[in-house]
Amino acid sequence: MQSLFLLINTIIDLYIIVIIAQVILSWLVAFGVVNMRNQFAGTLGNILYQLTEPVYGRIRRYLPDLGGLDLSPLVVLLGLFFLQNLMREYWPI
Repeated sequence: MQSLFLLINTIIDLYIIVIIAQVILSWLVAFGVVNMRNQFAGTLGNILYQLTEPVYGRIRRYLPDLGGLDLSPLVVLLGLFFLQNLMREYWPI
């Protein structure tokens, strides 16, 4: 059971890194630091979008429209941190 816990915890950690990378890339694009016409940046942005958008889309249905401010990454991160803490509480290592 401990191996399953560690696997799930590692997957959550990796997804947190993906979310943080997607947020940073979106900021860099918004401020004009990164040009999405660059092949590497475009491919990276597309991969991160495909990994995060299915979860963000479900969260955005329930969040109010705040104009240009997207709080869905924050909500997902808070949910993942809560899930990790809940798992540590019930399956201590």
